[in-house]
Amino acid sequence: MEPSLFNVAAIVLALAAVFGYINHRWMKLQQSIGLVVIALFASFGVIGLDALFPALALQDAVRSALGRIDFHETLMKGMLSFLLFAGALHVDMSALMSRKWAIGSMATFGVLISTAIVGFTMNYVFAFAGLDVPLAYCLVFGALISPTDPIAVLGILKTIEVPKPLEAKIAGESLFNDGVGVVVFTILAAVALGGEGGQAFGAPDIAKLFVMEAFGGAALGLIAGYLAYRAMKSIDEHNLEVLITLALVMLTYAIGFAIHVSGLIAVVVAGLFIGNHGARFAMSETTRDHVFKFWSLIDEILNSALFLIIGFEVIALSVTVNMALAAAAAVPIVLAARFISVATPLGILGLGRTFTKGAIPVLTWGGLRGGISVALALSLPDIPPKDAILAVTYGVVIFSIVVQGLTVKRLVRAVVG
Repeated sequence: MEPSLFNVAAIVLALAAVFGYINHRWMKLQQSIGLVVIALFASFGVIGLDALFPALALQDAVRSALGRIDFHETLMKGMLSFLLFAGALHVDMSALMSRKWAIGSMATFGVLISTAIVGFTMNYVFAFAGLDVPLAYCLVFGALISPTDPIAVLGILKTIEVPKPLEAKIAGESLFNDGVGVVVFTILAAVALGGEGGQAFGAPDIAKLFVMEAFGGAALGLIAGYLAYRAMKSIDEHNLEVLITLALVMLTYAIGFAIHVSGLIAVVVAGLFIGNHGARFAMSETTRDHVFKFWSLIDEILNSALFLIIGFEVIALSVTVNMALAAAAAVPIVLAARFISVATPLGILGLGRTFTKGAIPVLTWGGLRGGISVALALSLPDIPPKDAILAVTYGVVIFSIVVQGLTVKRLVRAVVG
């Protein structure tokens, strides 16, 4: 008998609570990293027990439970909208706007540069590893692995002391580059799949899709945020105003999905509007306290569930030695591409001289990859290169969260302090 979705959700939240307690009491790691590490150990424990006692069939049971969770649907069309809004709500808009060119260049040109570097380089790596991944899908991999994960990045920022100007750049870039990355991924996946189906997908189609997704999403977020702001300004009832913000996120994302604009960019813009202009002019002190605490709680709960699932997804993967080799090679390639994609736009804009000390190393090493990359890889249709792309994506994400996440604090102290 397969477990119901409710039972799976109950198990996930119960494990998140238990593992979170273990981490907080004994391991003392940042919450997200701690959950991934413990879940990974639990996953390897399940695999080890299955190897010793095949009759237990533990892997099949865990795979069955994970199969009830459509990771792409759950994250990209559910959890992510709440997490992005919660993250944007706490970002200082004035600090963001004063650094808009640096953030904008890294979130757009930086993603495109990284996508190209990773895509073309991995084309040779996959071929050398004996894996048949066409160039079009190598570029798709470049697009899904290039944007940093705002959930992971913002979680790390809560635990380390970073100069305010640098914190604004890191947070702002991570909030916007994932939206841009998803748009680039959508375009490149459509090109790759269109090429296989013999359908033409030319430059005008690409330009139209990019403008519709990115700029349409920003416009939708601004309009929705303003309407919610006007509603909140006309009343003073904290419970209702919390409900308005909840409705704002869900409705904005749903409309974005329906009219084919970026719902991710829309909820980020709406969150920035409500968290700054709305908090200043539309909320009483009581409302502000309730709204921010509510979204902080939502952020913590969903973060815990998300990173726990990431840790357990290793059981569902089919990894060969060749895929493992490609994943090991991908880690330094992705880091090198990240360094170039951060340094190049800033150098062209002439911002390097005014940037905070140690900014480029911190932006490079602190640009964590997370659930978004895994979800995008899982969203690919059942094509031959999918298993290789998913395995390499997962390898980079685990290295990013565990190794980079655990050492970024030390790096900040060394290069900024």
